[in-house]
Formats: sequence, C-alpha cells, structure tokens
Amino acid sequence: MAAESLGIADRIGSLEMGKEADIVAVDGNPFDDITAVRRVVFVMKHGRVYKDAPRAR
Repeated sequence: MAAESLGIADRIGSLEMGKEADIVAVDGNPFDDITAVRRVVFVMKHGRVYKDAPRAR
C-alpha cells in the first residue's frame, strides 16, 4: 500500500515482471530460525544480482 499511496506502484511494491526488485533470499525460514539471515543465498537490488550462491553440481 505504501507504493500506491506514493503514486509509484507501477515501478515498485510487488514482485512482478518489469518492476524494480530488492530481494534477499536466505537458506531457511527466519521466523523459525533467526540465524537463517546469516545464510544469504541471493541478493537483488533494482533488478541487478549482487550475490548469487554457486549452484550444486
């Protein structure tokens, strides 16, 4: 609702194709185990990947 109230919901506010994305993915559920926030797997800011964990082979 914040993006809507600022009039920028067309660019941010949800994960959709064409919108700017700031995402931090962690290995685990921080609600169940707060230490999961230390295990960052993926970081994206404005749609650009800054960290991506190596894939298992």
